[in-house]
Amino acid sequence: MSKQLAVIGTGVIGNGWIARALAQGWDVVAYDPNPQAPTRTRAFVTNAWPSLEKLGLAVGADPARLTFVDSLEQAVKEADLIQENVPERIDIKRETLAAIDAAAAPNAIIGSSTSGFKPTELQTDCHNHPGRVMVAHPFNPVYLLPLVELVGGEATQSDHIDCAHALYQALAMRPLVVKREIEGHIADRLMEALWREALHLVNDGVATTEEIDAAVVYGCGLRWSLMGTFLTFHLAGGEQGMRHMLEQFGPALKLPWTKLEAPELTDELIDKVVEGCEHQAAGRPVSELDRRRDAFLVELLDLAQKYWPEAEGLEGRI
Repeated sequence: MSKQLAVIGTGVIGNGWIARALAQGWDVVAYDPNPQAPTRTRAFVTNAWPSLEKLGLAVGADPARLTFVDSLEQAVKEADLIQENVPERIDIKRETLAAIDAAAAPNAIIGSSTSGFKPTELQTDCHNHPGRVMVAHPFNPVYLLPLVELVGGEATQSDHIDCAHALYQALAMRPLVVKREIEGHIADRLMEALWREALHLVNDGVATTEEIDAAVVYGCGLRWSLMGTFLTFHLAGGEQGMRHMLEQFGPALKLPWTKLEAPELTDELIDKVVEGCEHQAAGRPVSELDRRRDAFLVELLDLAQKYWPEAEGLEGRI
């Protein structure tokens, strides 16, 4: 029996969830109060589908398995998994999640795509089954990138996490269970640190947006796509690994190499960043850049999967 995903809010992230679930052969029911939402979502899925075909569709994958309904209650009533993607405002999220909790089947898992809020905050107004309301934070484009951060709150039990883990795995995702709730979870905190430092470099006239992106694309980003931060530094220590790396380079942590506090977003800095990004885009619309990014990611994922832990026989590793 096929699974059903309910998607509440169909912006870029919500539409990404829809495209991923359709590609995995799920039924999808969506609700968004914007009357233009169905047209925009179907155009989004059409744009994403060629990349999903190249990546590999599951049996039964079909964009026609998407249905839009007229109310949140209709959307969630028969869903196995519900994904909330409303604007990143705690009052809107609490209100929406409370309505979902009141209308959903008792065994349905409710995930919030929030990039920053803690799950205990999100569970506050959910009085039926608050434990099944959790953070399920994906990464754009959701239909290609496999990571989803799962974070439970004070009301969450291990069986809630286990159920969620299985459901997101069924969507061909790689769930990362975050042991402690914290603002920004794991990945966004790392990306935010890099983002703040990049803004300082632009603001101080050290580099343009294009030069900063080049530093990542042609350098550390290539290594990160396979090994991440810690294993990369482990290799930097030579045969003695991380211990030698820390002995050798650890003192540099005391040097003023970073400015983690974000710079003030002055009009001048905003203009520099916007003009830099427009120069990098070179007149290409976002939809074209989306397709270019997706084509790259499909090829990269095809390569990367050959080197992921399970390909080496390291089962049970992330």
